[in-house]
Amino acid sequence: MLSVPVEQERAESLATWSQVTTSIQAGDRGFAVRLRELWQFRELLYFLAWRDVKVRYTQTLLGVFWAILQPLLTMLLFAVFFGRLAHVPSGGKPYAVFAYAGLLPWIFFSSAVTSGAESLISNPDLIKKVYVPRLLIPGAAVLATTVDFAIALVLMVPLMMYSGIRIPATIVLAPLLIVVMVLLALAVGSLFAALNVEYRDVRHALPFFIQLWLFVSPVIYPSSMVPPRWRPLLMLNPLTGIIEAFRASWFGTPIPWRELSVSAGLTLVLLVVAVASFRRMETSFVDEI
Repeated sequence: MLSVPVEQERAESLATWSQVTTSIQAGDRGFAVRLRELWQFRELLYFLAWRDVKVRYTQTLLGVFWAILQPLLTMLLFAVFFGRLAHVPSGGKPYAVFAYAGLLPWIFFSSAVTSGAESLISNPDLIKKVYVPRLLIPGAAVLATTVDFAIALVLMVPLMMYSGIRIPATIVLAPLLIVVMVLLALAVGSLFAALNVEYRDVRHALPFFIQLWLFVSPVIYPSSMVPPRWRPLLMLNPLTGIIEAFRASWFGTPIPWRELSVSAGLTLVLLVVAVASFRRMETSFVDEI
């Protein structure tokens, strides 16, 4: 039998170990290391994105056709109110096609930012119970939204054919523009995702912010409609160059390289700021969620 002092010592040792808390934290790694880590978890990125797509259309009557109905019905409303009644100029193109070409990138961006902003607080178990690069979570939300964009983009071809518009050679620039658009959505969505964890009123302010962003983007109107003295301010909106260049690539009009260059530069700046802010705030995600 163990003596009383030995039993008392063992009891005190067990009590001490029961109070030990192990904290697992990622080290201070460089940007290149984090990029390599994201690449290593790429299969998880695809899995999370595909899960979001399936959840979105589970038990829906029309399924993926909702991806077409939203821009199509919005285009019809815009064509009636802004095309026929307000006579908003459309650069010599039918206003319906003009509006649809602007709605495609806008609907993708607004949906991607909204989904990205809600992604972290919608996956608490993924953050608390396992380790994954947390930037993958808003990234997967943005990637899932590209599926809707691709489905809606298919309708652009018959609309142009019906309107008598030939598909020009400049269409080859569209994939590059889509990449810039996805990076912009990832930057803004990731930034709002981190802020949404820290400040829950972000979810209430974000819809209003997105709605205001629509009216300062050339979706309903062309940039040429804005007075020249206000156009530099309009260019500070990174969606301006992307939407105008996207339209030009489909319609065969001159590409607005200056506006597109400004948009690409602002996108890179926003991406760097978003990643840096995300890294700074992610250490408190477990406690805040």
